[in-house]
Amino acid sequence: MATASADFRELRLDRISRTFGAHNALKEISLTVQRGEFIALLGPSGCGKSTALNCLAGLLPLTGGSIWLDDRRTDTLKPEERGFGMVFQNYALFPHMSVHRNVGFGLQMQNVPKPEIKRRVDEALGVVRLASQASKLPAQLSGGQQQRVAIARAIAVEPPLVLMDEPLSNLDAKLRLEMRAEIRRIHRMLGSATIYVTHDQDEALSLADRIVVLREGSVRQIGTPQQLYERPLHADVAEFMGFRNALKGKILRRAGDEVEVDCGLGAAILGTACDLTTGTEAVLAIRPSDLLATASGPIQAKVTGMEYRGEAYYGTATGAQGQELFFRSEAPLQAGDTVSLTAPKDRVLAYAAGAYHG
Repeated sequence: MATASADFRELRLDRISRTFGAHNALKEISLTVQRGEFIALLGPSGCGKSTALNCLAGLLPLTGGSIWLDDRRTDTLKPEERGFGMVFQNYALFPHMSVHRNVGFGLQMQNVPKPEIKRRVDEALGVVRLASQASKLPAQLSGGQQQRVAIARAIAVEPPLVLMDEPLSNLDAKLRLEMRAEIRRIHRMLGSATIYVTHDQDEALSLADRIVVLREGSVRQIGTPQQLYERPLHADVAEFMGFRNALKGKILRRAGDEVEVDCGLGAAILGTACDLTTGTEAVLAIRPSDLLATASGPIQAKVTGMEYRGEAYYGTATGAQGQELFFRSEAPLQAGDTVSLTAPKDRVLAYAAGAYHG
């Protein structure tokens, strides 16, 4: 299709920083994004992900570092001179303009000739499957359709980079799933790079080629969805990626990456060392979906609650020393029942004691 991105090889963030008074919102972040890549910036509120996106877009100036598109420095340019497409959380559509005029607004501001505007807008609406809605006003569209209009407006300028700031947060669960597939399909069609801000791990895992986890303005880990899901390098990344169980204990034995830890739960637990160097204490991180109720698991606990989530039951339990445990069960259990729990050793990650906030 003609609505393809401008040709480039890579986008490079070179130690970019942004301060607000004494607060360092971004701390020398470096990242290289290849053409065609889908990058998710992931982290809790206040970690700096939206600040990074706004610096890329030119809505906030840097206080340190630089941004390069191949050999062209972009952080010194005005937002409209960078040529990037931006999709906002609240869509930012003009309510008095038709869908067609909304999509073409950026091109009009660039003084693109009218025949070219029509061609690009028609193609962008075709990409997002809204050609039949071109004459409608935004208020006549559903939330999902309005988001598609916002995406069409972003891609109509044929950007090398599309920036998305939590674009699905205002949609219901069904629409979010549908729009995830649409965003990924559109990204592949364009061949541009996409940088997508989210605090939702599922969104990041399902959409991104690589995920950048931010915490307090710093990069904590960059990796593929599989790497982030299975092997968080640091305890705070594991905590954010859903390892809710944090079991403190003493290391009994270590052989290479395998550790055996006594957490006071009736038996020693085997795990895999991650951010663990020296010392005699560790914290074991386990996802609730990996801590399983079995007939003869080594961990003994008392059930305190259960809930049904369709594919399985998920419960909470208390260990012998008051440890709070989150586990999965194929069958319902009653509060007060004693449960035996186990987890595969490669799904139990060991971190240095004190590094986990869980």
